Amino acid sequence: MKRVAILISGGGSNMVKLVESMTGDHPARAVIVGSNDPHAGGLAKAAAMGVPTFAVDHRAYKGDRAAFEAALIEPILAAQPDILCLAGFMRILTPDFVQRFEGRMLNIHPSLLPKYPGLHTHQRAIEAGDAEAGASVHLVTPELDAGPILGQAVVPVLPDDTPDQLAARVLVQEHRLYPEVLRRFALGDQTPVSLTAA
Repeated sequence: MKRVAILISGGGSNMVKLVESMTGDHPARAVIVGSNDPHAGGLAKAAAMGVPTFAVDHRAYKGDRAAFEAALIEPILAAQPDILCLAGFMRILTPDFVQRFEGRMLNIHPSLLPKYPGLHTHQRAIEAGDAEAGASVHLVTPELDAGPILGQAVVPVLPDDTPDQLAARVLVQEHRLYPEVLRRFALGDQTPVSLTAA
């Protein structure tokens, strides 16, 4: 059974779907959920599902990323995870941190990578006149949103879409995609998953 740690920054909707999926014959289980924000709504949700939680407030480190990450990694390592999932974790991690979990850290990103790494992905897709948007799950490498892609979900961009409307439809597919990729990854299968919104 693979042990999974999950990092979040907000409400944790993707984290919830991951934890909910890790039951029955699933090859993994969530062992800890952490956040850079002690008030992140997802922490209470994880605790309610019986998963231990922790928070390391990045604001207390005043831009000292090395010190923040040293504090962040301690409870993660104590939980002895095989896989580390970033699920809406809004801090950029240093290469040193990433390399500790090389080949074992997944992230979900709300665009069809390599398009639109970084922020404001839905607005950028609409402004570019794209017919399709979506989400990608990828292995984390030191370069932002650039690791090997393990799965993508494609969502059509509708003519009158706002970024918020598009984001809401993409999120529905994120909730399908991430658990599916994690299940396969925990089994040692890195064949890319491809989903299309109905």
